[in-house]
Amino acid sequence: MMGPIATDGELIDFVYAEARLIDEKRLEEWYELFADDGCYWMPLTRGQKGGRTENSLLFEDKLLLKVRIARLRNPHAYSQSPPSWCQHILQAPTVEDRGAATGVAVLRTAFMYVESQQDHQEVYAGVAWHHLKRVGERLAMALKKVELLNCDAALPSLQLFP
Repeated sequence: MMGPIATDGELIDFVYAEARLIDEKRLEEWYELFADDGCYWMPLTRGQKGGRTENSLLFEDKLLLKVRIARLRNPHAYSQSPPSWCQHILQAPTVEDRGAATGVAVLRTAFMYVESQQDHQEVYAGVAWHHLKRVGERLAMALKKVELLNCDAALPSLQLFP
């Protein structure tokens, strides 16, 4: 048995810092929070077992995340004229597993997410699951799973990252 990968405070601070990077559009810094094999997953249905084998709203590895960020940064991106902005409102994250046995800590965070573009605004609610591991001296996301409350609804196109 190895012991926790970090203190509860370090794990919780990671979740808050990750949301802030997105809200401030510091997307390159946000991208660097992912482990090389990390993924960002938004299930299409409740109780979905995996993003690699089932349809999802979103399932992106680091390569696809890099492509998405480049698209958002492109001055000719039609979907970003005018630019989108977002704000995460987080409940206090809870540490569900400290990673002592697996080397991967798991945190659960209920959230509200607002995405705005000019005079149009969308509001989403859900739960974010952060699976964090040590990569060298730093914490990194092995997986960020976002379970939207209305995942089975006909959703508009999300531009940023809930």
